[in-house]
Amino acid sequence: MSPPPSGVAGQLRQLIYYHLDNDLLENALFLAGRLHGLEPRSPDAAHLLALCNLRLGRYKAALDYSKPKGSQGQHLGCAYVFAQACLALEKHVDGAHALERARGFWAARNHWNKHSETSRRHLPDAAACYALLGKLWSAHGDTKKAVDYDIEALKLNPFMWDAFTDLCDIGALVRPLNIFKVTPEMLAALSHSTLNGNGANPFAPCESNMDAKNLSISTPEIDPFNPSIRTGGDIGLNLGGSNLLSKLNGSIPVTNGNGAGSGYHDVETPTSNDQNIRDDDVMMGDIGGPVMNEPGIEPPHAPGRKTRLQPFASAEEPPKMRSITSRTRLKMGSESSESTEIPRPIGQNGHKRTVSGHSTQQANGQSLDPTAAPPRRSVRLLNSISQIRPSSSRLAAATSRDPDSRERRELRKVKATGTKGKAGTVSTVGRVVSGNRKPTVEISESSGKPESRPTSAAAGGAPPLRMAPQTDPGRDQEGLQWLMDLLLKIGTGYAQLSRFQCKEALETFASIPSQHRETPWVLAQIGKAYYERSMYSDAEKVFQRIRDKAPSQMEDMEVFSNVLWQLKKETDLAYLAHTLVDQDRLSPQAWCAIGNAFSLQREHDQAIKCFSRATQLDPKFAYAFTLQGHEHVANEEFDKALYAYRCAISADNRHYNGWYGLGQVFEKMGKYDVAEKHYRAASQINPTNALLAVKIGSVLDRMKKTQLALVQYMHAVTLDPRSNLARFRKAQIHLKLGAASEALKDLEYLKDSAPDDANVHFLLGRTYKKLRDRTNAIRHFTIALNLDPKASQYIKEAMESLEDEEGGVWSSSDER
Repeated sequence: MSPPPSGVAGQLRQLIYYHLDNDLLENALFLAGRLHGLEPRSPDAAHLLALCNLRLGRYKAALDYSKPKGSQGQHLGCAYVFAQACLALEKHVDGAHALERARGFWAARNHWNKHSETSRRHLPDAAACYALLGKLWSAHGDTKKAVDYDIEALKLNPFMWDAFTDLCDIGALVRPLNIFKVTPEMLAALSHSTLNGNGANPFAPCESNMDAKNLSISTPEIDPFNPSIRTGGDIGLNLGGSNLLSKLNGSIPVTNGNGAGSGYHDVETPTSNDQNIRDDDVMMGDIGGPVMNEPGIEPPHAPGRKTRLQPFASAEEPPKMRSITSRTRLKMGSESSESTEIPRPIGQNGHKRTVSGHSTQQANGQSLDPTAAPPRRSVRLLNSISQIRPSSSRLAAATSRDPDSRERRELRKVKATGTKGKAGTVSTVGRVVSGNRKPTVEISESSGKPESRPTSAAAGGAPPLRMAPQTDPGRDQEGLQWLMDLLLKIGTGYAQLSRFQCKEALETFASIPSQHRETPWVLAQIGKAYYERSMYSDAEKVFQRIRDKAPSQMEDMEVFSNVLWQLKKETDLAYLAHTLVDQDRLSPQAWCAIGNAFSLQREHDQAIKCFSRATQLDPKFAYAFTLQGHEHVANEEFDKALYAYRCAISADNRHYNGWYGLGQVFEKMGKYDVAEKHYRAASQINPTNALLAVKIGSVLDRMKKTQLALVQYMHAVTLDPRSNLARFRKAQIHLKLGAASEALKDLEYLKDSAPDDANVHFLLGRTYKKLRDRTNAIRHFTIALNLDPKASQYIKEAMESLEDEEGGVWSSSDER
């Protein structure tokens, strides 16, 4: 097999990006393998192959292909893919060091406001690299470095939302007002992009016309007059040519080899391979140049504008007929005939072709080509008997005219006797070959007027050009400011929720416009805020709205299942678990819902299996470990519970539920001082949780620190005045300290909020006994006996000893 032509690599790159942009990853991977086989030492080829494997989730393969150039920071694309693969494979330090070594390639890049529908950047900028470094160091456990890199990412690009959420999840003190604001640098970039058209062409073909005339766009594969491989001097109908048909193909001629400019600024159409985009926007590494260029091969230069021709000399016979090109150009509204002299490819002059594939043209009107080969005898005979019928395609003057030599001018019509000029063995006289070729216009020599054009699919020619709407700088700035205000509100609510300021977060989310507040993500944050405040009914309503709006939503559904568990709704919880499993049986949220359903039915062993399955699917799913620990506590398997809670903390150090679980286990084991430490650790993470303050007070009470316990209970009531448990514990401490009147205030509130609670009525009876109110004491003891007959022994003893000030102590150590 012959060696591959020079343009194969460029075509492969274009095809790879085409499939990547259309999410045809298997096709992209296959073509990336061909490119890597063609250029095994090219870092660009290695980057594309690694990128395709990364998109497919084949992290080990992506790591292997990107490692040679990426681990040492020699190629930005390889280093970025290598770092992403390291993040997935938990090789965090290696990925971070690779990006640091490549800092020289990305430190000065800033692609904010440089992406559009017609252009994009293939390589990451500084903000993206900083954000990835933050993720790597956060996963490694170096919180300080993670915070520093996330802050740098947000300074460069405040729309790096994941960097902001990572800062909030780490526990950093974030001020959204200083992040989501329009900076002078952003305004300068916005003004610059507005003046330069945002990198897009000011003229763009109408999309509807493009779709309607899709068949009129020729491709090198199907157009025999448009070969895809030409030499540097042959700038014909292929992409990058400078004649009319190349414009119909949707290409812009390359002027300087880097694809930065067009030879004709009045007709600019977007190209399929980004020929009008800068080098750093197209190439994938440290090597400059467009995708289509190959090292060592100079791309063809676009011809310069030709000056107006001088009148013919007296010795030269003038043409017998007027140039069709100039006549047609005048009809199109051209200002001068100078602009019509578009250079034509040698041997392709736009005229019809004969049986042999060569053009037919009058010798008198043709200029000289000194490089043309001598014509064959058969061609000369054929040209002598062929009827000359001019075409409507433009005549051009690609070569210089020589008035002293008429024989050399005649050689122009028989150019392209080699393989480059041949169009095939099938005659194309009198027919339209490809969609981008204009139909033939018959011209009578006597009248000089063109006949009527034939009605064909290609008669319309190129789609009409329209001017892109001019962008208004004031409107862009107004839109940017509105978007910043929206992100400020959402970011403020998220930051407040991450600090467990749930009441403030709910107020902030309520100020968001309704069309954004009713989106699943914002509703999930509102539902979690209600859940943290123990407002389970409100949380259920919010999560149910999520299920109605987005039935396929899986994120945060484990919180919804916990809400239903707290509300003891077995049927709804079972239905939710069944629905989630049907949607995605490999999601940890679905298995958490199943485990909660089994737990509510007191099948703790089955629940443990489900929670274990959830942790297998996602080892970083901290809440599944916590729920598994709760089930072990219910089975009194304290060692296994400790292991589960520690796994939860290892997965997420700020998961306060894991710290709470450890404190609960140590409390049940009688290690009250150790339990207090873990409860306080959880309280530091979530200082607004009233239950944690109650648990701290409980262990202090057991350690005979009654006054300190009373302080904790009072703090818990302050945090959540609706907490019945906090008020009940506070009343118990007041009664133990002899402040029966203070205890009575909280118990009267509990009597109204929990009228069916036997513990409340029993403590009320004891309180009235302390206050020497025998009638009310007997009344509430009787109510308690009716509500809880199992506790009749303790209640009857308290009723029989009404004269005893100490009374019964049945509910002092009971925990709800």
